[in-house]
Amino acid sequence: MKFAAVCDISEQIRGVTYAKRDASAAPKGGYSPMLRANNIGEHGLLLEDLIYVPNSKISLKQRIVPNDVVVAASSGSISVVGKTAQARQGFDGGFGAFCKVLRPGPDVDPHYFGHYFKTASYRHVVSQLAAGVNINNLKKEHLDNLRIPLPPLAEQKRIARILDAADALRAKRREALAQLDTLLQSTFLDMFGDPVTNSMGWEVEGFDNWLEKIDSGWSPKCLNRKAHVGEWGVLKLGAVTWCEFDQSEQKALPPSLAPRPSLEVAPGDLLFARKNTHDLVAAVAYVHRVRPRLMLSDLIFRLRLKSGIEVKPVFLWHLLIQPKQRRAIQKLAGGSAGSMPNISKAKLKTLKLIKPPVDLQQRFAAIAKAVEQQKTGQRAHLAELDTLFASLQSDAFRGDL
Repeated sequence: MKFAAVCDISEQIRGVTYAKRDASAAPKGGYSPMLRANNIGEHGLLLEDLIYVPNSKISLKQRIVPNDVVVAASSGSISVVGKTAQARQGFDGGFGAFCKVLRPGPDVDPHYFGHYFKTASYRHVVSQLAAGVNINNLKKEHLDNLRIPLPPLAEQKRIARILDAADALRAKRREALAQLDTLLQSTFLDMFGDPVTNSMGWEVEGFDNWLEKIDSGWSPKCLNRKAHVGEWGVLKLGAVTWCEFDQSEQKALPPSLAPRPSLEVAPGDLLFARKNTHDLVAAVAYVHRVRPRLMLSDLIFRLRLKSGIEVKPVFLWHLLIQPKQRRAIQKLAGGSAGSMPNISKAKLKTLKLIKPPVDLQQRFAAIAKAVEQQKTGQRAHLAELDTLFASLQSDAFRGDL
């Protein structure tokens, strides 16, 4: 198969440089939204948490157009560098200096081009670069020198149609999961009202009255791989970041270190992200099921409730992740300038929370269990679609599709 360098089939565009004093957290006249590395999601651009800069700072070329591939070129986190998302629907704004844009030219189908940057082959190249001296920075030549399989244009279009169709099925499954989450949030508000204003006048108690203990985790230097079945591993922050427990987010404990069984995560645990970015700190996840031998990391608290307390863990989980309640908790975070916000045990214990009757909590927990069963089926189907999509990707860019 013919190959082409990225620089021969696309234009690489640098991001907008601006001073912090020029940026606004809210839309303003004469300002445009600006994409940053954290707006590059696994399945597309995330258009929340945008900042806005004066239009005069953004050149015409630096405005996103449909089919642009936005690349996270610089980040304080190695896991972010190299992430990509394609602007399929367009976006009327620019992109910051920590990003680059690859704009496909006429010799390549734009959807085919975009799909390449989600392949295992691309991720492998980026991981190799990240292992070197430029661990947090993808330079212009790194992207320009990438070589992409380039069949005739008609073949590119055929491959793109197949991958687009498979990806659309995955998107529908993710949307179904999102709708189930929305249903549960709406049910919570219908049953308990706004937990911050306490619109239904429930009893309010100090969180400290409910807690037996808050466990701290452990963050040893782990191996650069996941723990295999039977091995001890340590959870990464990503295990709780999205308020759903993800046991795949872990790293293997080196054989030279003795495990700490007291930190092993178990079904029924409530896990709290004590440290993260401003938007992601205070995530809470309930452990429905978990493989053996996974331990808490130092960035995650385990919330242990007192025996006999009239608070159901599933109710508490949804109470803590209600958007307004979570924002209130995030305000407890402290930290020095430039560091990630951190919520201490002492601050967390100062929370005042609503305490509806336990039978009402139990009714909500039963609804949540039924929704979780639906989500389990949806996740299983999504996993099958993800496997199919990865296989199609591999075949497509190997010339076998």
